[in-house]
Amino acid sequence: MNTLFKNAKAAGRALALLTDEKRNEVLTDVAETIRDSMDAILEANAEDLKRMSPDNPLYDRLRLTPERLDGIAADMTNVSRLPSPLGRTLMERTLDNGLHIRRVSVPFGVIGMIYEARPNVTFDVFALCFKSGNACVLKGGKDAEHSNTAAVNLIHGVLERHGIDKNAVTQLPATHEATAEMLGAVGYIDLCIPRGGRKLIDFVRDNARVPVIETGAGVVNTFFDAAGDKEKGARIINNAKTRRVSVCNALDCLIIDESRLDDLPCICEKLAGSNVTIYADGQAFAALQGHYPAQLLATADENSYGTEFMDYKMAVKTVAGISEAIEHVNRYGSGHSECIITEDEAHAAIFRAQTDAACVYVNAPTSFTDGAQFGLGAEIGISTQKLGPRGPMGLEEITTYKWLIDGEGQVRK
Repeated sequence: MNTLFKNAKAAGRALALLTDEKRNEVLTDVAETIRDSMDAILEANAEDLKRMSPDNPLYDRLRLTPERLDGIAADMTNVSRLPSPLGRTLMERTLDNGLHIRRVSVPFGVIGMIYEARPNVTFDVFALCFKSGNACVLKGGKDAEHSNTAAVNLIHGVLERHGIDKNAVTQLPATHEATAEMLGAVGYIDLCIPRGGRKLIDFVRDNARVPVIETGAGVVNTFFDAAGDKEKGARIINNAKTRRVSVCNALDCLIIDESRLDDLPCICEKLAGSNVTIYADGQAFAALQGHYPAQLLATADENSYGTEFMDYKMAVKTVAGISEAIEHVNRYGSGHSECIITEDEAHAAIFRAQTDAACVYVNAPTSFTDGAQFGLGAEIGISTQKLGPRGPMGLEEITTYKWLIDGEGQVRK
């Protein structure tokens, strides 16, 4: 493992010398090669899919399709068109003694990525790391081993065609031992980013000896306020819950003001078409009973809140006003994405100010929490911490800076 890490470190130093034009040329070539190699990638993905039940919530994350691969290639092209995050002067001044000081953006060096059944992450991480001058060390899950290997082999082929060290993208074995090695690779891994469920993220945070940015786990709530528009609410809640249930921005809990319980059947009507099971508290259960399919309606318990379902399941909580709603969000949310549906701007302002999350929405679904949707080209993860990057992380979030000081022989007294 140390040899792999040393080679990645050396490749990272070489990447810093590439021009942005060359990086863009390589990214465009990888995007074209993805489209040309779809059959081979899908064949590898099919091998992974054989080993997972379609009923597993991770199945949708694991599955690649021609449309998804075309989207991955388009995102890579978009990244190539973004301005370079490197070499930007963030601050500049000349001191009284004549020293000229600049703070300039530079790559981290080597970024380690630990992720689960998400083969698209392999391409996204490469695109963002390569554009920002970072080497990447990838530790994917065993569930996606064939898909990830096919992706890395494709990228290696393009790098070699351009005379670039393929160790700029290093794939580790899909083993627990490899995870432990990465987390202890002090001096080689400059930043580690886990992307997956709460169990994975907690393990990385608790065991890493290298710097870590927490990402991923999304317990997402939407509050339907007393002043909410029920037509907007029905569209927003349906999209947030059913667009893709296995992703971290999917809705887990609908919070409703008790004054609007009569509108709950209308708000939830579209969910029945997707066979969404609702775990409702007593008041919400009474409002839905007889208006929502009985086989899809259950009574909520304490475990229904604070759960990232990653499935066609959703909790409903009744509250007495916005203060109680915010209290529920801050207690059970994970700091990822939260939403209020309201026509009352004062309530919207209170929710924005007091909700503790990376992304706070007013009258729009949390399904928009995504690096590509935010104009970042792609994302390396969605940070739920407060120190450093927060929310979708793109190119700027995986660069650091150094101070450059130019003098003319001055000495300090």
